Amino acid sequence: MNPEFTNDFDALVAKLAELTTGDASPEMMEKIKIWAIYNHIHKTMPALASHWGQSHPAARAEVRKLFEEVRDKNRALRKSDGEE
Repeated sequence: MNPEFTNDFDALVAKLAELTTGDASPEMMEKIKIWAIYNHIHKTMPALASHWGQSHPAARAEVRKLFEEVRDKNRALRKSDGEE
């Protein structure tokens, strides 16, 4: 893959992570990638997401924790932005 594209796309993911959670660390960027991909699959192919969740209950629990973490960070970020 084109390295320039990869860098540009990583910058996009970093900005999404920052705007969504207030954290653009490499770890959060990886979480946001998983969050975004799973969110897309869940919305566009719910049967696939359901089947995968039934087949991989431990991984499904990890995705759930990840969604809760992103949600909580987003709520905290919105709350802090509203107070300023």
